[in-house]
Amino acid sequence: MPNAIALAEITAVPLGMDLPALGAFVGGEVIWHAAHNHQVKVRLDEWPAADE
Repeated sequence: MPNAIALAEITAVPLGMDLPALGAFVGGEVIWHAAHNHQVKVRLDEWPAADE
């Protein structure tokens, strides 16, 4: 769905890492969705360090 809105759940950040930057590519798992308003909730698995 091209106009879906994703809500990311971040429960912990690895020591020494910052939150993902705007526009960064991250990996995760869809853990919830609402078809009526095209929303998904994503649990982030990992993202690159700021210097990558």
